Amino acid sequence: MAEYEGYCVKCREKRTFDGEVKEMANGRKAAQGLCPTCGTKMNRMLGKDAK
Repeated sequence: MAEYEGYCVKCREKRTFDGEVKEMANGRKAAQGLCPTCGTKMNRMLGKDAK
């Protein structure tokens, strides 16, 4: 797992979260993980060169 910065909708703040890269249904890649404060699922869309 790597660390990413994303926006938590529930906390309404930017947070750093541990996430893993997954491929979405449309073929784009995104980092998905949990907010360390509230436990809500967070997503961060990544660029084309993401691994």
